[in-house]
Amino acid sequence: MFPDVKLHIAGEWRAGSAGQTLPILNPATGETLSQLAVATRQDLDQALEAADRGFRAWRKVSAFERSKVLRKAANLMRERADAIARIMTLEQGKPLAEAKMEVLGGADTMDWFAEEGRRAYGRVIPPRAEGVMQLVIREPVGPVAAFTPWNFPINQAVRKVSAALCTGCSVILKGPEDTPASCTALIQALLDAGVPGDVLGLVYGDPAEISSYLIPHPIIRKITFTGSTAIGKELAALAGKHMKRATMELGGHAPAIVFRDADVQKAVQVLGANKYRNAGQVCVAPTRFLVHDSVFDAFVDGFVGLSRDLKVGNGLEEGVKMGPLAHGRRIEAMEGFVADAEQKGAQLRTGGKRIGNQGNFFEPTVFTDLPLDSRIMNEEPFGPIAAIQRFSDDEEAFTEANRLPYGLAAYAYTRSAETATKLATRVESGMMSINHHGIALPETPFGGVKDSGYGSEGGSEAIEAYLNTKFVTQAGF
Repeated sequence: MFPDVKLHIAGEWRAGSAGQTLPILNPATGETLSQLAVATRQDLDQALEAADRGFRAWRKVSAFERSKVLRKAANLMRERADAIARIMTLEQGKPLAEAKMEVLGGADTMDWFAEEGRRAYGRVIPPRAEGVMQLVIREPVGPVAAFTPWNFPINQAVRKVSAALCTGCSVILKGPEDTPASCTALIQALLDAGVPGDVLGLVYGDPAEISSYLIPHPIIRKITFTGSTAIGKELAALAGKHMKRATMELGGHAPAIVFRDADVQKAVQVLGANKYRNAGQVCVAPTRFLVHDSVFDAFVDGFVGLSRDLKVGNGLEEGVKMGPLAHGRRIEAMEGFVADAEQKGAQLRTGGKRIGNQGNFFEPTVFTDLPLDSRIMNEEPFGPIAAIQRFSDDEEAFTEANRLPYGLAAYAYTRSAETATKLATRVESGMMSINHHGIALPETPFGGVKDSGYGSEGGSEAIEAYLNTKFVTQAGF
């Protein structure tokens, strides 16, 4: 049975004060799975009061004890992984194996932040005068408002919540309305592990109403958002107006450069797997494939073959490698990209159509020879469409890689150490992976530059935004 999804406020799972609900839909079948509680202004006020109380208490708990709680929650996630993965597949659509991997990855993220929180060190600065002590102290910034997307309902939420909790902050999580039950399972594991009810709130509802109320509120000291660049800019502006610290993980349009000396077969297999992971609904998915003339035909043939052979279907079925898009809006978006590319003369190599009339399934799609003014070359597709372009000179590839305002992730395949060094220094992105797919691990930085946002949600850098630095200098009496 799929659970009804409630709000968590002040240690209580409850309906919204107005009794409003939203349907939770299965993207593979279109059926209604359950209902989701909607928060009102009154609910948000109570969540804020709880977060204020929770912060005052939680910040006094030692980092060592907070670490124990996070480690326990991680183990609970592992124990419940099969059940949570099934819930995620039902409401989000990704294949069951991908869903379970996300749950287990969330547990690893908790373990990482549990240890980082124990090592949020200050320092002693040598004084200029005898009898003076100069200390740098790290303190939790305060209650956090976190806004997370539907494409990775646990992976995105666990980074924000774990960073807040390990540093002594309370947090109100505005979870995704399309995939709320996965977030609920994450919060339940943390509560069962010992996080006090006042410390951890979970709300759903109208995203614009909730963000416009929480961000300016004086109780909230920091915001963290994952989502589109357009919305991120609005929220960042609102945060700036009220002098709130912000972390922004926004959209991307990742170039994947395949040089003349690349292992083409490896590039096809790794890039193809990551293009179609989660039906392409991944902010760091490779989207613009830039391939050298000398290996272009071999790469295109291999990629088209991989795309045609990919089994698409209900994520609960055996052997399915790509599930449905999360909702009907994504189908409309894919059809818009395809129509624009074809109208502008691009060559459709495979795919391009919706599959069936039940659920949100779309064919793995490959275009080549796209004009630069086509939408797919300028807008993040966020779906199973690959755009493959050729280049003859390496400078062309670097220019195209940096042409757009995005700078989240980038990929490249080459056997040349010189080319790899150029990639590391010249491509404008927050993350660069060469000859493999090695980003988004808990211990590595995760974030972008330019219009892809700022701040990190991984590695030792991730906790910095949740800590204030206080300088204390003291002379002897």
